[in-house]
Amino acid sequence: FIFPPCLQLIEDNRISMAPTNQQAKSARVKAIAGGKQPNAKVARYLKSTESKLVEGAKSSLLLRGIRCSDAMATVLKDMRAMKAPYAKLLTKNNVIVPFDDEGQQSLEFLTTKNDCSLFALASHNKKRPNNLVLGRTFDRQILDMAELGVSYYKSLKDYGGAPKKRIGSKPMMLFVGDRWHLDHEYRKLQNLLLDFHRGDPVEKIVMSGLDHIMVFTITDGVAVPGLDGDPVPVVHQRTYYTKLKKDPSGGKTPVPHLTNSGPDMDFRIRRTQYASPDVWKASMKQPTALKKKVKKNQTTNMFGETIGRLHLDRQDIDKRQGRKSKALRIAGKIEAEEEKAALEGELERERGEMGDEFKQAYGFAEEEMER
Repeated sequence: FIFPPCLQLIEDNRISMAPTNQQAKSARVKAIAGGKQPNAKVARYLKSTESKLVEGAKSSLLLRGIRCSDAMATVLKDMRAMKAPYAKLLTKNNVIVPFDDEGQQSLEFLTTKNDCSLFALASHNKKRPNNLVLGRTFDRQILDMAELGVSYYKSLKDYGGAPKKRIGSKPMMLFVGDRWHLDHEYRKLQNLLLDFHRGDPVEKIVMSGLDHIMVFTITDGVAVPGLDGDPVPVVHQRTYYTKLKKDPSGGKTPVPHLTNSGPDMDFRIRRTQYASPDVWKASMKQPTALKKKVKKNQTTNMFGETIGRLHLDRQDIDKRQGRKSKALRIAGKIEAEEEKAALEGELERERGEMGDEFKQAYGFAEEEMER
């Protein structure tokens, strides 16, 4: 039997169609269970990896590249200490070139296996010394990557006697420099750094929980030997421990005092691979269940207070009779008598004017005519 051309085209398109979500889930179940019926453990794992309305903290996978120096290994250890308990460090070297297709497939496999949506790959070679690649995934695929060249680093061990942050505390982040909001590339890097260090999302935070701040200052760099073009800007990362003390001027709000606690880092951007506009739009899409329904005549101001607006008929306040005291009643009576006397005087004046006009017109007064 030979298909007609139209049916043959439909059949070809059916073969090349992408699998549905249910088909992809079934294939993932078979792959994990080894082609057998999944047991309870596999079912619980698959349920934990499903998408949720409210996601928790993003975990980070910290791994080494083909070659990794001791200095870059220290960078990964300090990152694990800063991001604990939402970080996992792999100590073995991995043959991964992150900006190649095979390397990205390896990163996607490792992040999926370890249930991490963020990753940091440290490496060191002659062409790119002290190299650090930060990235994140969306739908188990690479979304953004930024390759950074570290030129200065001061680890946590160098601040031996300095106080340290508490485990799980969220950092305050400050970005200093015009390039953070003027340059598209650095604006993307700022978003990546915020996503990498933000920790567990919360609705409210206790003031005493603000124990450290990360400051990213961007400055105009100097010319790098061997590189043509304009100097590459340098980003200075500094971390401070914050301690709230009583305001010496007598105010109620405590004053923070900063202490260098590390880690400190200076780096430049080497290569970037950011998401396309369509993929970025899909990653930013939120479920409709989380969208707040618009309530009519109800708004929220900058302080979080709810302001409502009521629509009523126009009220005639002049006709409303309120409670009056004795003094107000006497004053009202006197005012009414004065108004009455003024009205009678006005009427008497008008009568006199009309009589004068009548007498001037006819030669006699109106009273004489009635007689």
